Amino acid sequence: MYVKCDGMEDAKNLFDEMGRRDLCSWNVLVSGYARLGLLQEARKLFDEMPDRDNFTWTAMVSGYGKCGSIEEARHIFDRMVDRDVVTWTTMIGRYFEDGRRDEGLHLFKDLIKSGTRPNEFTFAGVLNACSDVTAEQLGRQVHGYITRVGSTPSSFAASALVHMYSKCGSMVNAERVFKGMLQPDLVSWTSLIAGYAQNGKPNEALHYFELLLNSGKVYPDHITFVGVLSACAHAGLVDKGLQYFYSIKDKHGLTYTTDHYACIIDLLARCGRFEEAKRIISGMPIKPDKFLWASLLGGCRIHKNVELAEKAAEALFEIEPENPATYVTMANIYATAGKWAEVAKIRMIMDDRGVVKKPGKSWIEVKRKTHVFLVGDKSHPKSKQIHEFLGELSRRMKEEGFVPDTNSVLHDVEEEQKEQNLSYHSEKLAIAYGVISTAAGTPIKVFKNLRTCVDCHTAIKFISKIVDRKIVVRDSARFHCFENGSCSCRDYW
Repeated sequence: MYVKCDGMEDAKNLFDEMGRRDLCSWNVLVSGYARLGLLQEARKLFDEMPDRDNFTWTAMVSGYGKCGSIEEARHIFDRMVDRDVVTWTTMIGRYFEDGRRDEGLHLFKDLIKSGTRPNEFTFAGVLNACSDVTAEQLGRQVHGYITRVGSTPSSFAASALVHMYSKCGSMVNAERVFKGMLQPDLVSWTSLIAGYAQNGKPNEALHYFELLLNSGKVYPDHITFVGVLSACAHAGLVDKGLQYFYSIKDKHGLTYTTDHYACIIDLLARCGRFEEAKRIISGMPIKPDKFLWASLLGGCRIHKNVELAEKAAEALFEIEPENPATYVTMANIYATAGKWAEVAKIRMIMDDRGVVKKPGKSWIEVKRKTHVFLVGDKSHPKSKQIHEFLGELSRRMKEEGFVPDTNSVLHDVEEEQKEQNLSYHSEKLAIAYGVISTAAGTPIKVFKNLRTCVDCHTAIKFISKIVDRKIVVRDSARFHCFENGSCSCRDYW
């Protein structure tokens, strides 16, 4: 009772007065210290214990992990002779929570080899980690393991599967798992809706939202509406988006969040309806956050609204002056408008503030190995073949009518040099490698850490038609599915 109420001093005094202490008493006190982060006290008591069962070991692993002492947690974990699934899951989970996903995934593989059977919490933790790093191949292996051992995934693990497949752009698999659930929970509904929205399938997203409303068993929350509004934004469905936006409060009795406002501003700004956007912003009962201003800035970039872009950027500079994305977007807007003096000024401000542009990076998985490319990268073993292939593609693309969009190149240089700068962006290198390294007709899936530029987006449409491949690119904004010269986003991203 004392431990549950955080009365550790009283608990310890009572423990010291006990004539005989059973294992339960030791466990309760050690786990109490560990839970509160009092690791010195926990470790001292742990070392004094005459016997230690798995509960106490696991409590120590969890306590050290929660306090960021991952190495110490792993040291205790490695000392254990008999580890149960709870201990494995605790250690794996601590790695994930500390951002050390590779080590967590490696330990999960060790768990499988050990013969200990994972539980639903283990599966859910690993699948969520796969979602974060878009490691679909490993996620598929986990799914396969669940199926092979004859385990019907619980709602908890199944929701994680739906989320993982949605984040990785495999909506067919996400929907298959979803339909196999007896009673999908809100997390599953929301993951599916958001997944379809990000994959350029707004009609499917809104279809499932209507099914959710009609189910009578599950009710949308504020996160669900973020997915719904995103679907409308990606499809340019302004009136429908506004209808859903106002229903959040009027029909469903929910309170607007900053995410809802950011989504509706994104929708209006993308369509160039800036007066309505400004009216909503001025009437907000809460302070606009960085995501709202970034959405407005993105719309200004699309419609070349320099004046409003400057206001949005000014707000962003105040909120997060260290974020290079705002500077780069403003520089692109100025470059498109031919205002090279302003571009130079932006560069000077970045230098003065020590802001460095985040380098573009793309990666592709081929034969279970991940290949990473930077802009202009020549470090890959097949670099020569990749650049030769891109050169041939460039020639064929121009024959098909492709004209490079040099507006986004932040240098006041000759057009020919601008075209060369665009030719070797990281996603183009990754796609080229994928094409030359796989059999004809094999779909290509590439991931990028930044938003893909207009030139690359247009170029990949041409490439998909020339090489007759389905090419999926997941950038920082959404999934783009290129096929036969068109993109699922309908050039709206």
